[in-house]
Amino acid sequence: MQVNVLGAERRRRWSYDEKVRLVEETLQAGETVCGVARRHGVAHGLLFTWRRQARQGRLGGDSGPALVPVEITPVAVPVSSDAPQPVSSPPAHRARAGIIEIELGGGCRVRVDRDVDSEALQRVLELLRRR
Repeated sequence: MQVNVLGAERRRRWSYDEKVRLVEETLQAGETVCGVARRHGVAHGLLFTWRRQARQGRLGGDSGPALVPVEITPVAVPVSSDAPQPVSSPPAHRARAGIIEIELGGGCRVRVDRDVDSEALQRVLELLRRR
C-alpha cells in the first residue's frame, strides 16, 4: 500500500508592493533579472512577466477603477494681437490640441497635452499614486 501525503499549495501569493519592489530591483544598474529571481526564489519567467505588466500598467495592486469619469472642457488659449502667429503651426492643428487633466485624489492633479509621452506619463502617475 502506498500513501501520498499532499501538503498545502506551494504557490506563493506575491503582494503588489513585493512585485513592485522586485521589478524595481531588476531595473537597478548592474542587476539581472535572473540574479534577482534567484535571490528571492522567484521564477525568472514570472519576473519578466511582472516587468512587462508594469510597463503596460497592468501589474495590479490597489489601483482605482478601470473606468473613471471624464470631463472634456475647452481650453481658452490667450491670443495676443501684437504677437505674430507662428507659420509652422496651422490653425487646424492648434484647434485640435487639447489638455488632459487627471485628478488622482487628495488634491493631486496632473495636466498634460495630447502629445505627452505615454510611458513617461505612466511612470509619473505610478509615482504619484504611491504617495
